[in-house]
Amino acid sequence: MAAIKPLEQSSDKWVRRASVAGPDYQAGVQNPRKAWASAALEGEGNYKAGVTAAAARGAFGAGVRAAGDAKWQKGALQKGPGRFAEGVAIGKDEWNKGFAPYQSAIAAITLPPRGAKGSPQNIQRVAAIAMALRTLREKGGK
Repeated sequence: MAAIKPLEQSSDKWVRRASVAGPDYQAGVQNPRKAWASAALEGEGNYKAGVTAAAARGAFGAGVRAAGDAKWQKGALQKGPGRFAEGVAIGKDEWNKGFAPYQSAIAAITLPPRGAKGSPQNIQRVAAIAMALRTLREKGGK
């Protein structure tokens, strides 16, 4: 039998050490050994191969089944609420940048007149927006 520390001792050490590693994380992001974008692009083939292999063996579904709703919900409720508002606030400028082309496309549409509630004319209004957004997407929008 291999000599190994008890599980609880190992997890306690991991939490204790990782909990104070914020400055190391920040320093690593600020001064990476290699530029993130070039390193990520070099790994694209490995990413595709890994995702393809995982899909072929049904890893996604297996992971979902193994976790189940209770584990997902527990993790999301323990971690998410405190981070959500902060993440939204931090992401505002990127949201604006991402949504700006769509906002401009919608603002430029001349909508047909409204019809009575339930009128087919109202579907034409929706169609005008859908077509404008689809055109934007095909021209290289998101």
